Amino acid sequence: MIEFDRVHKAYLVNGRSIPALQPTTLSVAAGEVFGLIGHSGAGKSTLLRLINRLEEPSGGRIVIDGEDVTALDTDGLRRFRQQVGMIFQHFNLLSSKTVADNVAMPLKLAGQLGRAEIAARVAELLARVGLSEHANKYPAQLSGGQKQRVGIARALATRPKILLCDEATSALDPQTTASVLQLLAEINRELQLTIVLITHEMDVIRRVCDRVAVMDAGLIVEQGPVADVFLHPQHPTTKRFVLEDEQVDENEQRDDFAHVPGRILRLTFQGEATYAPLLGTVARETGVDYSILAGRIDRIKDNPYGQLTLALTGGDLDAALARFAAADVHLEVLR
Repeated sequence: MIEFDRVHKAYLVNGRSIPALQPTTLSVAAGEVFGLIGHSGAGKSTLLRLINRLEEPSGGRIVIDGEDVTALDTDGLRRFRQQVGMIFQHFNLLSSKTVADNVAMPLKLAGQLGRAEIAARVAELLARVGLSEHANKYPAQLSGGQKQRVGIARALATRPKILLCDEATSALDPQTTASVLQLLAEINRELQLTIVLITHEMDVIRRVCDRVAVMDAGLIVEQGPVADVFLHPQHPTTKRFVLEDEQVDENEQRDDFAHVPGRILRLTFQGEATYAPLLGTVARETGVDYSILAGRIDRIKDNPYGQLTLALTGGDLDAALARFAAADVHLEVLR
C-alpha cells in the first residue's frame, strides 16, 4: 500500500540544509497496522507527513497503492488526500462547530454528497465511535477521549484507504488510551484499513501494531514484526525503548545479577508455549533448581508471550540447557 524509495527530507534553516529524514526505503502492506517509534526529533513525524505530502520530499519516490504521489499536480493531490485520513495528537477540532459538523467537514469539502447523504454518513460514523448522543455538543463539552473519537470519525468520513495517526494517544490518560487503541484495532480489523501510527511509547506499539520501525536521528535503525523487535531488540535505541516499557534500569539489573550464583538464562515464550509447565518439567528431569530473577507475561496484539530471566543451580545444567533449547522457546544464555 505504501512504498518509500530512497525518500529523504531536509529543511533550510538560516541558509543551512538540516536533514530531518535520511534516504529511507520502506514498505507498508495493505491492511496492516504499522508503527513508527522514536524519541522527539527522530524524524517520525516528518516521515508520516510525507505519506500525504503535508511535507514535500527533498528527493526519492513515494508510491501509494501503485500511484507515484510525488508526481501528482494540485488537483491530483487533492483527490489523493481524500483517500488518506489523519488523526492528530491534540485533536484539531473546530471549537465553533458541533461534533456532527466537525465530522461532516471533510464530506462538505469533497462536495460529492448531498445534505441527506452527509447526515446519514455522520450518524453512521458517530455510532461506530460510540458518540451518537453527543452529536450536537461542542468540543469544549467533551472529554479528551471523546474528542479523539470525534477525530477518528472525521478521519474516516471519506472512506480512506489509509489512516495516519500522529501521536494519537499521547495526550490521553492510560485508561482512555487503551479504549482508543481498541477502537483503532477494531477499525483496522473491520474495514481492512491500512494504519500508520507514530508514538514514543512501546506499549502502544505492542497493543495494536503488526510491524514496527524504530527511528533515531532521521534513520530507521531497526524494523520487523513487533514480536521480533520487542522480544529480541538488536539496536541500542530499541533496547532502551523496551527497558523503558518494562521500567527496568539496565545498569541496576546488571548489578543485581552480579551476585546471583549459577547459570543465568533468558527464556522467551510465544503463543501456547507461554502457558506450558516447562520450568517444573525441566527441574524434575534434570535436578536443577531455578530462581526467577525477572519476568513478565503479557500480550503482543492478540498473541500471548512470556519472558523470564532465570538463575539455574545444581543438577545437570547442560541437560537443562539442552531441554530448554529443544522446547518451543527462545533461549539466551546471559552468563
